[in-house]
Amino acid sequence: MPAIERTITVDQPLDVVWDFLTDFTTTEQWDPPTVTTQRVSGDGGVGTVYRNVSSMLGKEVEVEYTVAEIQPRSLFRLAGTTTAMDLLDTMRFEQTPAGVQITYIAEFHPRGAAKLATPLMPLGLKKIGDDAAQSMQETLARL
Repeated sequence: MPAIERTITVDQPLDVVWDFLTDFTTTEQWDPPTVTTQRVSGDGGVGTVYRNVSSMLGKEVEVEYTVAEIQPRSLFRLAGTTTAMDLLDTMRFEQTPAGVQITYIAEFHPRGAAKLATPLMPLGLKKIGDDAAQSMQETLARL
C-alpha cells in the first residue's frame, strides 16, 4: 500500500494547531493539490463528511472524507473514498519542548484497474508529501 508520512514541528500552541488542522476545510490553505474542501455534514466530530476536490496530474479528483476517529489534541483520522481508491489520512499531534509535532500519514488503497498504477505511485507521492509538509509548516508558522 503506497503511503506518505511526514513529520513537522511548529512553535505554536497545541490548541491553535489542533483547531486549525482538524477543521479540514483549511486544506485549501496548506495542501497544495487541494482546490476546495467543503464540510457537507456534521459538526467536525466523528461522522462529519467533507468533500475535497484536488488537482492531480492535470485532473480534478473528488474525495469524500469522513472523520473516522478523534482523540482530542492527539489524533485526527479521516477515511476517504474516490471512484478508484480508498484513503486513510491520519494526523498525530504531540507537544514537545520545541513546539507541536505533527505527523501526517496518508495511505492509498487502489481498487480495480487503479491497482495497476500502484508500483508508480511512490514517485509522485514523494513530491506531494514534501510539498504538503513544507506548505503545512509555513502556514502553521503564520498562525
